[in-house]
Amino acid sequence: MLRWYQSKLAKRPILTASITSAVLFGSGDALAQQAVDRRGLAKHDFARTGRMVLYGGAVFGPVATKWFGVLQRHVVLGSVATTTVARVAADQVVFAPIQLTCFLSSMALMEGTDPVEKWKHAFGPAYKANLAVWPFVQGVNFAFVPQDLRILFVNVISLGWNCFLSMMNSGEE
Repeated sequence: MLRWYQSKLAKRPILTASITSAVLFGSGDALAQQAVDRRGLAKHDFARTGRMVLYGGAVFGPVATKWFGVLQRHVVLGSVATTTVARVAADQVVFAPIQLTCFLSSMALMEGTDPVEKWKHAFGPAYKANLAVWPFVQGVNFAFVPQDLRILFVNVISLGWNCFLSMMNSGEE
């Protein structure tokens, strides 16, 4: 299965990452609604899941794929350790705030609410939570995961993170 996935990544990296991200963002929302909130299928908010799928596939998948390529090409220092630290720092200082802003703004626009208000309310707590999780995850990712599997690794770890984002976005902090 992994070889099949790698062959798809080699042929169509953006499309493969987008589909993977869409599925796992949607799965994170379904997890939030069913395993955490225990809504049951009758009360499942399919529009909310659809928004997460759309964001994961149309925004996160392609952007993260390009971002990992930028880091791979342009953040290369004297050793594996310093390169890893620099990539994690760049990821947390540049990519994470931009991605969180895009997520919150996109969700607000799709929900018909004010993106500025959503950002003011949610960015600080979301970024603080991000800093508690992602530096370690990205350290492992950049140090040990082959480049072509980094987006998959992030997406799998993101099941829990996307569950958190979905709950935070819907006001279920």
